[in-house]
Amino acid sequence: MAEQILTTEYSEEMQKSYLDYSMSVITSRAVPDIRDGLKPVQRRVLYDMNELHATHDHPTYKSARICGDTMGKYHPHGDASIYDTLVVMAQDFKRMQPLVHGQGNFGSIEGDSAAAPRYTEAKLEKFTDDTMLKDMNVMVPFQPNYDETLREPVVLPARIPYFLLNGSEGIAVGMTTSTPSHNLSEIIDLILAYLRNPAMETAEMMKYLPGPDFPTGGIIANKSELVDIYRTGSGRLKLRGKLVYEKKQGRSDRDKLVVTEIPYTMVGAGISKFMSDVAQLVEDKKLPEITDISNQSDKNGVRIVLDLKQGTDIERITNILYKKTKLEDTFGVNMLAINEGRPETMTLRAILKAYLKFQYQILDSKYKNLLQKETDKKEIQDGLIKAVDLIDAIIALLRSSNSQVDAKKALMTGDVKDIRFRQRDAEFKETIEGFSFTERQAQAILDMKLSKLINLELLELKKEHAETLRRMKEYRAILSSRDKMNEVLAQDLMLIREEYGKPRKTLIEDSKEAVFDETKVAEIDCYYLQDKFGYCKLMDEQTYQRNQEAVDTEYRFVLKCKNTDNILLFTDSGNMHQIKCQDVPLGKYRDKGVPIDNISKYSASAEEILFAAVKASLQGRSLIFATTDGFVKIVEATEFDTANRLVTATKLNDQAKVASIQLMGYETDIVFETDNAYFLRCSLSDIPVQKKTAKGVTAIKLSKDDHLKTFYLLGTEPVDITVNKKPLSLNRLKLSNRAGKGTKH
Repeated sequence: MAEQILTTEYSEEMQKSYLDYSMSVITSRAVPDIRDGLKPVQRRVLYDMNELHATHDHPTYKSARICGDTMGKYHPHGDASIYDTLVVMAQDFKRMQPLVHGQGNFGSIEGDSAAAPRYTEAKLEKFTDDTMLKDMNVMVPFQPNYDETLREPVVLPARIPYFLLNGSEGIAVGMTTSTPSHNLSEIIDLILAYLRNPAMETAEMMKYLPGPDFPTGGIIANKSELVDIYRTGSGRLKLRGKLVYEKKQGRSDRDKLVVTEIPYTMVGAGISKFMSDVAQLVEDKKLPEITDISNQSDKNGVRIVLDLKQGTDIERITNILYKKTKLEDTFGVNMLAINEGRPETMTLRAILKAYLKFQYQILDSKYKNLLQKETDKKEIQDGLIKAVDLIDAIIALLRSSNSQVDAKKALMTGDVKDIRFRQRDAEFKETIEGFSFTERQAQAILDMKLSKLINLELLELKKEHAETLRRMKEYRAILSSRDKMNEVLAQDLMLIREEYGKPRKTLIEDSKEAVFDETKVAEIDCYYLQDKFGYCKLMDEQTYQRNQEAVDTEYRFVLKCKNTDNILLFTDSGNMHQIKCQDVPLGKYRDKGVPIDNISKYSASAEEILFAAVKASLQGRSLIFATTDGFVKIVEATEFDTANRLVTATKLNDQAKVASIQLMGYETDIVFETDNAYFLRCSLSDIPVQKKTAKGVTAIKLSKDDHLKTFYLLGTEPVDITVNKKPLSLNRLKLSNRAGKGTKH
């Protein structure tokens, strides 16, 4: 055939070729399949190890043998990438659940590389055998390998969403995938909840799966952003290492600040980089309090020790370490995976839907195969049971047949024209002509041993037949009912959770504060004073007692506390600000103090403080919140037991503000007052106890231009006020139902 030259536009050919190359890299190299969460090289390594019988209950194989076998049979792209994949799947500091058990030097958390493959050995973990490879031949489709001499699985029959469990990292052409790891028990809890309620929202899902869980532990410091990350499939995690303050134990010892857990992004060279960064900060006089740094990490975990000078400000050092080193870092999330042959950024809901779709497919395939096996077994059992009743005629047939072919033909069709019956067997001819066994039944009869005719063997055969019928009924029920299949899946997942579940390692919080044990200070009784201009200070007890009358007159809030307490400030914008008394200066009567803005996130220009209390004094108490748009609720003080400096104390509608906040005592009734002088008295029992995230229930119906102004609590003592220059006794108001319009005064 003559050579044919085709003329084409160079740019078009380059564009087409580059797109083909890009899709090949995306689908066949760098991006995992959402069904089993594996890249092709990972899948091929695990499958090859399974074929080599390098399972958990067998001896380990040389890594060089595994890599060579995988490369020769399934992955002809070089042994380096295959060995790197094998090593990572065995490292418990990079994977929440290692899939491979490594023997020998498989690297370290500090970045030491693994030994050469000729020195190390490996086999599959029991977890991998049980959850990734079990029943593979009957559950997933196979495809030809690269040279079409062997077959390999298109996907492994993963029984858990491995894409979530161990996450993924990969760089393709024009896109990357970066998925954090998660806790196995929490993943299974979420799946079980999703099976019960597939319509649940992302925020509700996070009650079961609160966020990522990294093998290195550490802290996720932006909890409030996780909902959006799971809702969109992308975002950023703020990761922090965990710092623990250790007080010196003897004269020659020093106080220490110890890094006990690191951010996942510090794995490898990040640890040595952190130590060199700290040394540089000391040299630059930014951290002169640190006298020595040492890495005391061992097989029990990370331990990087910073020796400190006496009287060091721990919080200052913590803040500098987070700001100037990789002890605080970001982890970019982009949950990209191959879904139905195409790259797609997966939301948490999409991951669960894809997982369940795949589980239904593999369970359907499994139980169809099991049903077929039981059906074939039943066919043979039916034939043997029938044959026992016709055993004399069958023996006569076999005695008279010249070959197995003739006997089998007669058993299946009753054709006896080629059979020469002996005189004693002729009486069975008519019975034999009525035979209509299937081919399997006929072969089973020919293969049957005479010992099967023993009475106990016959009883056992009938017992097996009954068990076969029971299993067939069970399999048909599973295949015909999605609820039954969900039950099977749920039972399977609960067994996996029971055997392989582990406690969470990573702490999730929404706070910018450092995590450490503060240096104990001498505890004294004092008073927290705050004036109407937003300045605050502490005053010792003796100074207060000498100036009590003037202080009580001049200051808006006067709270007795200890210098180790926390003060809670509630504002009209629905926020609660928490300040430490240790951050408030101890002053004399004439000292001005410091603005609250300087020691908290409070903004005097944007909000007004309505209520202040010592955190410890609120134990076992409740607060009543009322808003300008007429809503009210009771909130238990335990809702505000947090380390965060700023939390939302109540949910507000647009344009609404908090009108009043009061501490509940032994009062029985409440009176609401509006700007237009409407009053409504109702029982406190009509107001529900709600969470701080709720907006409350209707307190009083408001006219178009009216707003709730305040409320009064009524107990045994009379409460008298003045309205429009007229006295009003609130105890004499008629008791009504909540949400009424009230009466004008």
